[in-house]
Amino acid sequence: MRLAQVTDCHLHADPAARSRAGFPLRQLESVVAAVRAERPDVVLVSGDISQDETVASYQHAERVLSTLDCPWFWLGGNHDQQELMKDIRAIHDDIDLGTWRLLVADTCVKGHAHGELGEERIGALVERLGEDERPTLLAMHHPPLTVGSAWLDEIGLKDRDALWQALAPFPQVKAILCGHIHQSFAGRQQLEHGEVMVYGCPSTTDQFLAGSDDFAIDEASRPGYRILDLRGDEWLTWVERVDL
Repeated sequence: MRLAQVTDCHLHADPAARSRAGFPLRQLESVVAAVRAERPDVVLVSGDISQDETVASYQHAERVLSTLDCPWFWLGGNHDQQELMKDIRAIHDDIDLGTWRLLVADTCVKGHAHGELGEERIGALVERLGEDERPTLLAMHHPPLTVGSAWLDEIGLKDRDALWQALAPFPQVKAILCGHIHQSFAGRQQLEHGEVMVYGCPSTTDQFLAGSDDFAIDEASRPGYRILDLRGDEWLTWVERVDL
């Protein structure tokens, strides 16, 4: 089973709109073309599809992503209007990956850049985890670990400690995929049953400069995506960059 992750497209209603360092729609088209060549079985888009929160921006995303030769799923980020997304395509919280499963957790807090699950969402996640012992990936927009950039860590997942406590009884949780940080990232959280990996992904648009205390764009980096190959209860993962 091959899963590809793309994230943080930040599209506008205007297809020719610029970002700080490029052209979001054109770059999404290039990334999706590269992903298509990887022949994934499923594609996950981990939030911030839109920058201007317009219907047209989601329509652009749906058109480009539907050129994929496999099922694709999206989730909301702090820049998104999830009701608009759902009018165009459903947001799924449980995705069957055969011998694996992928659970989606909504970390968004309306009107805020940071993420928070809250007791109700964590409780629902625990309930879903208790229903199935297959190896499990979690997907969420905000990272549940610090990433080493002060400004990004300030707008990460606020209740990450509560999340890790909730995950402690579930050894089937192997890794968490997140968006939001616009950079390649790999971290780990040690729990009693072993470690859970956390993976960040390059944006399809601007890249954030890793390790920067203040907001900064990495103008030397390129858009990209992450690949995960799931084999038995193990996996391989890596990031690919796309030339524009």
